[in-house]
Amino acid sequence: MKDFWSELRIISCWVWPIALLVAGGMSVVVALNHRGPRFPRVETGFLLWGALFLFAWVVLIGYVNADARRRGMRHIMWTLLTIFIPYGVGAVLYFVLRDPMLISCPKCNTRCRAIFVFCPQCGTELSPSCPACKRAVEPTWHRCAYCGRELERTSDPMVQSS
Repeated sequence: MKDFWSELRIISCWVWPIALLVAGGMSVVVALNHRGPRFPRVETGFLLWGALFLFAWVVLIGYVNADARRRGMRHIMWTLLTIFIPYGVGAVLYFVLRDPMLISCPKCNTRCRAIFVFCPQCGTELSPSCPACKRAVEPTWHRCAYCGRELERTSDPMVQSS
């Protein structure tokens, strides 16, 4: 549950009031269009569930925007897809296709993609690589899967020598 609340903290502070305004505004519009007291409990229930749905939808859009931004993705494109692709398919596509979290370079603190072997800013090695072909290798590998060269290990499995 702790992770859930920490994930919600990435949503911009302006999204929450907008979600409340959208849900409250829609509730007022529906309440003003009410025609007589035929089924007041049922209509009130639909009104509350509809307002809750709209609130959650706006918060989800805000989350997709913030999460795509922190992952280095095209946040405006994913936000628009989440809004305009119907039935929540845009949000589902985002969660299926989103990139992994960015990592920080230990030397210069530049944000880099997790698949990078070297930092694009300072050239520091971010993950183990083959000394021959410079492709990323797993720490448990004894040979490079790309060029076949034997990988020599030092006492630290993250450091390799040629």
